[in-house]
Amino acid sequence: MRNKVIFVVSALGMLLALVSAYLFSRQPAAQPPLFEPAANPYSRGIYSNGMIESDQAQGENINIYPEVSGPITRILVAEGQSVHKGDPLVAIDDSVQRAAAEQQRAQAEAAAATLRELRAQPRRENLAVAVAQVDNARASLKSSQDQLAKLQRAYDMDEKSISEDALDNAKNAARVAATGLEVIEKQYALTKAGAWVYDIQSEERTATALWKAYSSSAALLAKYTIRAPTDGVVLAVQSSVGSYVSSQGAYDSYTQGFGPLLVMGLPQQHLQVRAYIDEILVHELPEPRHIRAEMFIRGTTDHLPLTFVRVQPYISPKIELADARQERVDLRVLPVIFRFQKPQNLSLYPGQMVDVYVSAK
Repeated sequence: MRNKVIFVVSALGMLLALVSAYLFSRQPAAQPPLFEPAANPYSRGIYSNGMIESDQAQGENINIYPEVSGPITRILVAEGQSVHKGDPLVAIDDSVQRAAAEQQRAQAEAAAATLRELRAQPRRENLAVAVAQVDNARASLKSSQDQLAKLQRAYDMDEKSISEDALDNAKNAARVAATGLEVIEKQYALTKAGAWVYDIQSEERTATALWKAYSSSAALLAKYTIRAPTDGVVLAVQSSVGSYVSSQGAYDSYTQGFGPLLVMGLPQQHLQVRAYIDEILVHELPEPRHIRAEMFIRGTTDHLPLTFVRVQPYISPKIELADARQERVDLRVLPVIFRFQKPQNLSLYPGQMVDVYVSAK
C-alpha cells in the first residue's frame, strides 16, 4: 500500500513538471508596435537625428545671461509668453547700485551748481558791497587829506601851533588811507571781473567727469532689469525668485552646472530643424540646390517636408545630442539647417528630437 502511494505521488510530480515546462517554454505573443517606425522616403536617403529650434538667421536660440550679480527679486514673464524688444523679463536686487548711482548724481549736481555760480559772477550783491567799500575808502582818504591840510596850514602860519609829531601822524594817516583806497579799488576790479577762466574750466571738467561717472553708474543700474533683446517668445526661465544669479547664468540643481537665465526664440510661425549628418555620410550630400528632406515626429506617423536653409560648415563632436562635454566623443557630425512652417494640428517645441531623412546623391 505504501509503495503504491509513493508511486502515485511521483507520477503526479512528473506530470506537474512536464506541464510547467510546457507552459514556461511558450513564447508570449509580440505586442503590436505603438507606431510604425519612420521609413526612408527616398531611394537613397541619409538618416540623421534632428533638433527643432526657433527659426533665426544665426545660432540656435537666444541665450540670455545677466551682466550683473545678485538675487532675483521679480520674474516678470512666463514661459511661452510673447514679448517685444525692450520688455522687462527679470529684475535683480539693485539696492546697492541704486544708492551708489544716487550718490554720484548728487555729486554731479553739486558740481554743476558750483559751475553755474562761477559763471554767474560777479554777483550783484558782492559788486554792490565792493562799490560801497571803494566809496568808504575814498571818503576816508578825503578825511585824512583834509585833516592833513588843516594841520599843514596851521604849521605853516606858526610852527609852534602844531607839534611835528601830530603833523607826521596826519601825513602817515593820509598815506595809509591812499594805500587802503588802492587795495579796495583793486579788490573791486577783481570782483567785477568775475570768476577766473581757469577756475571755470577746472569746474567744467570736474562736473563733466562726475556726470559721466553717474551715467556709467545709471547704465549699470539699468542692467539689473533684464530686458528682451528682440521680439520673440520666452522658451525657458531657468531660475526662480530668491535665487542668486551671476554673469555665469543660473545654477541648475539637477545638472549641477550653470546655464542661461532665460532662453528665447523668435516668433514661432516658422521653426527650423538642425539635422546632424554623420561625418562618414557627408560626401553623400548633394549640391545645396538639390537637397530635399523630410522630418518624422517620433511616437507618431506624422511627417513634414523640410526646406533647405544652409549648412553650418563646421564638423564638430556630437555633444549637442549626447551632452558629453567631459569625455572624448569619437562621433563627429555636420549640422544642416532646414526650415518648416509650424502646423496647426501638431504640438512641436524647440528642443524636441525628431528623425530626419535627407536625400543622397
